Amino acid sequence: MKKRRNKNPFPGGLIGGLYKPLTQEGIEKIHKATMKVFEQTGIEVNDERALKAFHDAGAEVDFKRKIVRASESWVMDKIKTAPSSITLYGREDKHNMVLDDYNVYIGTGGTATNVLDIDTGERRPSTLEDVQMAARLVDALENIHYFVISCFPNELEKKDVDVNRFYAAIRNTSKHVMGGVYTREGIENIAKYAAMIAGSREALLKKPFVSFITCIMSPLVMDKDYTDLMIAAIETGLPMATPTAPMAGSTSPATLAGTLVQMSAEALSGVLLTQILNPGHPVLYSCVPTTSDLRTGAFCFGSIEMGMMNAACAQLSRFYNLPNYTTAGVNEAKIPDIQSGYEGMATTLLCALAGSNYIHDAAGLIESGMSISYEQYIVDNDILGMCMRAVKGIEVNDYTLAVDVINEVGPAGNYLSHDHTVMNMKKEFFYNKLSDRNTRARWESEGALDARERAKIMAKEILSSHKPLFIDKKVEKEILSTIPNMIQEWVE
Repeated sequence: MKKRRNKNPFPGGLIGGLYKPLTQEGIEKIHKATMKVFEQTGIEVNDERALKAFHDAGAEVDFKRKIVRASESWVMDKIKTAPSSITLYGREDKHNMVLDDYNVYIGTGGTATNVLDIDTGERRPSTLEDVQMAARLVDALENIHYFVISCFPNELEKKDVDVNRFYAAIRNTSKHVMGGVYTREGIENIAKYAAMIAGSREALLKKPFVSFITCIMSPLVMDKDYTDLMIAAIETGLPMATPTAPMAGSTSPATLAGTLVQMSAEALSGVLLTQILNPGHPVLYSCVPTTSDLRTGAFCFGSIEMGMMNAACAQLSRFYNLPNYTTAGVNEAKIPDIQSGYEGMATTLLCALAGSNYIHDAAGLIESGMSISYEQYIVDNDILGMCMRAVKGIEVNDYTLAVDVINEVGPAGNYLSHDHTVMNMKKEFFYNKLSDRNTRARWESEGALDARERAKIMAKEILSSHKPLFIDKKVEKEILSTIPNMIQEWVE
């Protein structure tokens, strides 16, 4: 297979930080309030091993009520061992991502349980084949930097989900793969075959191309099952996110600042447990703050306030010197339409301009994250490209000021054929692949297709022709023969 080149002129890793919804004083006040929550309210921890670990590390633990409290000095001391910079690798080096400072990368999210069928347009339960095809589509879309496994294989039993879902993703994209997990055995077996693909466990830990997501529940609860999975993930040594998803007005205070306080306490709890059990473990300050529509009680993934809070999370993570995992781009639309576009663009752009390191959920999801749409991946690929162009900003130097060129062309001249235009037309402008910029007459002559119809055509073309960097056949044979619960037949 020929080596593929990334021709994207606005790749991930660009420096953000232009948008700052919080002042420095606001950041410090949120921090102080967060520490009061740790000291006065505490976190409910429903796993005995985790409770003992917090106790042995010096936190105040009420074993009867399962409440962990801690002082500001204790919290700040424990999180110091967490890495301030984490590199998430792809199976090809061109997809490596350095998460630190204001570096911006944007990718997918999940886990949706439904998909809009690309042929019928009807909503149906997602399958393992959809995991494969979503990964393959993302592999070909240059503005989507990584693949968080975006849908659930409903036809599989729980014991079979983890190993097959992750393998379906890894096999169909050479970009970094992250995903939620459901069983301890699944986590252990994913780590085993990832090491086989890497060549050894040491090679995998040196360049981890896979990572895990476990959750913290709002308000202020470390659930028994999720905490067990978190401990299992920590034991693998692989990078992880421990996101919390408070909903302002229902599972967190109605004020954005109050939600950020609670969320920060929850996010830091995940960091604390990883560092207590394995100091130096690569973990992200992981945030999914959302809002509720208090008129209906609906969960709002596409609200502008969600974008603002997630942008604020990027600022808070830097206060703690931690790389961040934030959320944007999801929408409440039931199909790829104007709503899915404006809601997705608004929140993603805010997070990107804020310099969020790892913006997940930003491609392919509709219906509050309940469904994926192949067409939406195409739409979002353009949106993400525009967001990264905005992050790049305007470069100002003697060359870009172009005074000599202006003098040469002069009044009433034309720049179209000038060498300066030719040299800059690709790197200065972002060219949407989906948008129609033709005349109306040409648009009509080509079928008068709207953006969703064009996106569906593009998605089908990619899925029928794109071939990802598959797993070495010898390694694949070993994986399928030695790892339990693996599906034996895969889409080529």
